[in-house]
Amino acid sequence: MSPTGLRAQSVSKRLGRREVLDGVDLQLDPGEISALLGANGAGKTTLLRILAGLALPSAGRVTVGGAADRRGARRAVGYVGHETMLYGALSAEENLRFAARLYGADPTRARTLLDAAELGGVADQRVDSFSRGMRQRLALARAQVHGPAVLLLDEPFNALDARSAAALEATLVSLRDAGTAICLVSHDLDRAARLADRAWVLRRGRCAPVPGPFDRVALERVVGADP
Repeated sequence: MSPTGLRAQSVSKRLGRREVLDGVDLQLDPGEISALLGANGAGKTTLLRILAGLALPSAGRVTVGGAADRRGARRAVGYVGHETMLYGALSAEENLRFAARLYGADPTRARTLLDAAELGGVADQRVDSFSRGMRQRLALARAQVHGPAVLLLDEPFNALDARSAAALEATLVSLRDAGTAICLVSHDLDRAARLADRAWVLRRGRCAPVPGPFDRVALERVVGADP
């Protein structure tokens, strides 16, 4: 694995009496898009939050660039979850500049990212006036503000119209080609098959690679298979 990749080793997570994750091994390499698949409730969001350094595993460890420094990992990772976690009282540009300062990144990148997200024309508007789709695009821009080596996306195409979804696909391909390691959680198996260089399926708390080559039918079969 390249020094800038991410690796989960024997990661487990217990919530009360329930074992959500049970010894998960996962590897994300630079220049690859990995699809993380599984049924609802399989633990995909829990795993992504652990990979992002936002939650602690009950056992096991996550390394980014070969190091298990949780704070360093958070600086090397960009994450977009189900909640955008934007500041509604701030403008779009203020949200990005604030995030850049938190990461010690160049705040002048905000305008470039807003233009790429087709939000340049509303950069000065308060986020609480945005539609769900606009907020999602802004959250994706914020996840890139510090130039992360690893990008973790939990259903990023939700609430996007066809044009915005196509633009996001192009962005992910561009980031992959530039060497970013990307993990994509999506129930859209057509899109996952089209974008992913590799795929993983999470079932009953365990994670396994999906043999390639794969298409939507193959991914449907794997996700719906009995444990």
